[in-house]
Amino acid sequence: MKRKLRINGHSHLLPYPEEIPEFMREKGIFWVDKERKFMLQKGWKRPVTDSSFFLNEKLSWMERNKIDHAVVLNLSQLYGNGLRVEEMKKALRFQNDFNARVQHDHPDKFTCGFVVHPGFIRSACWEIERCVETLGMRLLCLPTHYMDTIGTWRCIFDEENEPLFELANKYNLAVEIHPYDGEKFINLANTAWRFHLIWMLAQCADAYHFLTLNGYQEKFPNMRTCFAHGGQLAQINLGRRIQGFDGRPDLFEGKHHPRKAVGHKNIFFDTLVHDTSGLELLIRNHGSKQVLMGLDDPYPLGEMESDAQSSYPGKILDLAMEKNIISQKDFDAIWEDNVLQWLFGEDTLGKEQLINRILN
Repeated sequence: MKRKLRINGHSHLLPYPEEIPEFMREKGIFWVDKERKFMLQKGWKRPVTDSSFFLNEKLSWMERNKIDHAVVLNLSQLYGNGLRVEEMKKALRFQNDFNARVQHDHPDKFTCGFVVHPGFIRSACWEIERCVETLGMRLLCLPTHYMDTIGTWRCIFDEENEPLFELANKYNLAVEIHPYDGEKFINLANTAWRFHLIWMLAQCADAYHFLTLNGYQEKFPNMRTCFAHGGQLAQINLGRRIQGFDGRPDLFEGKHHPRKAVGHKNIFFDTLVHDTSGLELLIRNHGSKQVLMGLDDPYPLGEMESDAQSSYPGKILDLAMEKNIISQKDFDAIWEDNVLQWLFGEDTLGKEQLINRILN
């Protein structure tokens, strides 16, 4: 009998400074300083808080923490919002080619996602086709919100973006929905890390609201969507959305009832909710089968080694076991089966091939 795998469904990876094209720094789009201390954009910088932001150090970190495989998302800084179209295309193509190379060179260790900009729908569709057919990628990374061509901020599940979801359905893709850029369209001062601690979770709840109102989980049955950070505010907000739908049906003409999406087999959430009460609510709402392991490493809001928090990768699931929130079967499934189900759906051969690559 094969051992149960530990697959991390939410991970990030920085290119080494020398791998980032010079135009990215010249245009202020994104770069990493030579000392690997900061990631930077024009007028913005953030400390590199762990060496496992980079490939070789990430591999060592995974080995140390007994993580067999990681799903690498795109970098949130490379959604391309507000860039001129040619710069945006080159920046996103760099991200996708980088992730494709990581997956190609380490197929036993990494499944990597690719990103498109929905504001330019035709070129986004072409990039999906390229990433799937040429680069062999199967995870589409999308922001909760994006800036359209006239500077208006939109939700990703706007009906104008259905061509993206039609392609995701055609190619049997997993989709990751991740928040960022809240400070660019929420009119509040960026203090006390409010956009990461509060508004990112609201952004996920907003995207979940429109996915389910449009019934995309049914309309595109081969597309499986995972919300980052447990879609956390979407969990506590479920009753309010149901009451709103029932109380003001005039505002939801032609839309799908929120109840229809609860626990749906095509909607997943990662475990990164930071406490067992949040995890318990998530599981109670949707069932443990719709929950997959997400560490959000190596960011400080991820599940990292931390003395201050007496934390380590996988701690929340261990605590959930201790508190009888989940069974051993649930525990194993969240670490392995549910991640595979999100990535592959009914593609049994795809699951088997990945398992075999991981186990060599």
